[in-house]
Amino acid sequence: MTVQLRVYVPPHPLIKHWLAVARDAATPSVLFRSAITELGRWLTYEAARDWLPTIEATVQSPLDACPATFINPEVPVAVVPILRAGLGLLEGAQTLLPLASIYHLGLVRDEQTLEARCYLNKLPEKFDPQTRVLVTDPMLATGGSIMTAMAELTQRGVDPALTRIVCVVAAPPALQKLSATYPGLIVYTATIDETVNDRGFIVPGLGDAGDRIFGT
Repeated sequence: MTVQLRVYVPPHPLIKHWLAVARDAATPSVLFRSAITELGRWLTYEAARDWLPTIEATVQSPLDACPATFINPEVPVAVVPILRAGLGLLEGAQTLLPLASIYHLGLVRDEQTLEARCYLNKLPEKFDPQTRVLVTDPMLATGGSIMTAMAELTQRGVDPALTRIVCVVAAPPALQKLSATYPGLIVYTATIDETVNDRGFIVPGLGDAGDRIFGT
């Protein structure tokens, strides 16, 4: 069986609603930030399905003993927001993964070459091979930033098959690059737009997500 990249666009009405709010150019920064937070929450909820490891146990209810399922606390979980826009999705993700370790990765894109350059790397030297890693980045456009992030993660022992990417809008160039290099990866996105313009922006997209989140 051939392993290939899987991309999920959950048909959840709340995801659709907050995507519409985020897309609207008239949405003020404070509401845009809330929309991205909510998208981080609901997309992480979808990504956690069949991903977080569980253990079976027995608990005593007020009336009788019964079987119970818990998240396995011995398997590490990490969230890697790609700065700065990935911080917008982090807040929502953290509400569902409160015990996850947070590792910041700062990337900036050269507006001429569209290549990503790392200016901050707080990743550990080595991850436990069983670590579940959630990467947050609102826009997967040309693929420069997410490919740089994945290279940094895999060099430190992260298994792409245990990694989930949460974004708001994805485009074919980024998805094609991920598929060619990391076929076991899974991406959760609110939508897929077909066009990336010559400035590296997804159309219709969201505009500059970082600027809109932080009002700068």
